[in-house]
Amino acid sequence: MKQRVLFLCTHNANRSQMAEGLVNHFLGDRWEARSAGTEATAVNPRAIRAMAELGIDISGHRSKTLDEFDGQSFDRVITLCGDAGEKCPLFVGGVRRQHLGFDDPSRAAGTEEEIMTGYRRVRDEMRQELTSHLAGGDHE
Repeated sequence: MKQRVLFLCTHNANRSQMAEGLVNHFLGDRWEARSAGTEATAVNPRAIRAMAELGIDISGHRSKTLDEFDGQSFDRVITLCGDAGEKCPLFVGGVRRQHLGFDDPSRAAGTEEEIMTGYRRVRDEMRQELTSHLAGGDHE
């Protein structure tokens, strides 16, 4: 039986969406990933593009709030907000909550290519951190 992980970020538009796609793609045999935020916005087209570069299609994802997961259980809840200025959502429940902070790629400035470089960096950092963190199953 797969373990379930819920990724939380404020807007459920970038990091949490990429994390959901990464875990379902690379660890889908062991983990079922979902994502949510404190407010629903829209999945950022740059996040979709960055993931497509790895062959992962998140274009069908939609931004969700935590309300959508009321009554569901998760083995892990992981917050992804990067800095103290961001409000990480809270999830009430008896699950193990962890924080793995990553920069918000939507705050990148510059040309489109420079912004996409920021998205790729965050995507690749998350891929490495999340797959190594969750691949071992239940250890810290």
